[in-house]
Amino acid sequence: MEEGSKRKISEEIAKFSIQFEKSKNPEDKKLIKKHIEDLKNKLKKSEEVFGNLKKFKPLKETKTEDVGKEDKIERKKIGNFLSHSKQEVLEEKRIDKSLQEEILNSDIPEEFRIGGAEDLEKLTLKRIRKKSIILETKKAKKASDYVKFSSNLFSNISRTLEKKRMFTPLKRDLIKANLQFIPASYISVILFTTLLSLIFSIFVLIFFLFFNIGAELPIITFVGGELFNRFLKVFWIIFVIPLSTFLFMYYYPSMEKKSAEDRINQELPFATIHMAAVSGSMIDPTNIFKIIIATGEYEYLEKEFIKLINEINIYGYDLVGALRRSAFNSPSKRLSELFNGLATTITSGGNLPGFFEKRSQSLLFEYRLEREKYTRSAETFMDIYISVVIAAPMILMLLLIMMSVSGLGISLGANMIALIMILGVSLINILFLTFLNLRQPAA
Repeated sequence: MEEGSKRKISEEIAKFSIQFEKSKNPEDKKLIKKHIEDLKNKLKKSEEVFGNLKKFKPLKETKTEDVGKEDKIERKKIGNFLSHSKQEVLEEKRIDKSLQEEILNSDIPEEFRIGGAEDLEKLTLKRIRKKSIILETKKAKKASDYVKFSSNLFSNISRTLEKKRMFTPLKRDLIKANLQFIPASYISVILFTTLLSLIFSIFVLIFFLFFNIGAELPIITFVGGELFNRFLKVFWIIFVIPLSTFLFMYYYPSMEKKSAEDRINQELPFATIHMAAVSGSMIDPTNIFKIIIATGEYEYLEKEFIKLINEINIYGYDLVGALRRSAFNSPSKRLSELFNGLATTITSGGNLPGFFEKRSQSLLFEYRLEREKYTRSAETFMDIYISVVIAAPMILMLLLIMMSVSGLGISLGANMIALIMILGVSLINILFLTFLNLRQPAA
């Protein structure tokens, strides 16, 4: 082996020894250690070859003392090379650490900037290094004190009610709406909230037994007469408020499911176009969903795709089985059809890019139809708003003024009429805007 090659090997051993000390990744250390061993073996083989060459008799006879001297000279040269490389290593240690990190971790290929065998080895090591995927860890949400207290009070009752057929749709809606409740806990919350509304309704009933609310000042007045007759007029309060609370809590998961369905349907056409483009590279279908999740552009679809990936990675289902289960638990009918169609295509060995492309075209067509339908309905709501919120209050105000002047019916003052109109218009506007907001599709 030539003198320059030995020097290169010794320098590489020294430099990789520095990297071995600096590296904190066990896999990198293992790779560096293996590379150092290979270099040492290479150097050792060169010495063995040199030793074998010495055994052959030269053409010109030489004394053994001369051979020994030559051996010593060669070994002295190797020692000088190693000491020289060691000296270079010590000098490199004096370089600013930030500069060393910048050189070692630079993304620019080293062979294009410096050149040399040791730089090529660094690049090779850098390419084969396994990059650790940094996952964003989210803290698990703990149950609130309200949920804990509800579960402590009604856990036994809720477990019994959970098995009833009445609460079967509720359990399905909880899963599809992605609400962070188990059925027993949510039933406990329903019962506890209904109990609180019952206590509130008792206080309201007691209030209306003795007081009345009117349109004239003072608004709250004391009520005389028999208490029993007054109770017969207002006793319905104690039933209506708790029953309304129970029904609202019972149907709230279905409302959340409907909201999630609308949001998913708005995102699905564009996500399917994205999936069609990704599937054209012929990658594993599971990675298609991982890529869509990584983009972070589809907030509501991301939850469904994470559930799908969890079915595979955590519960151990294959992709087809996970698609079937996700289709069953999806809040969106269109997403369920997409999952089932994809499962059928994979099973039958169909063309995935073609499937996604055709499905994206149909979903985009439905999306445009919905947008056009919403635009037309918005024009209708505008006409209703003009007639109800602008024209109707003016007509009502004129009627109240005419009744007040003529003395027919309810006689109200000007201030009271103005207060009624302001409150009425404000309430109508709030209700109308809420209705429009519920009807408006996602952007």
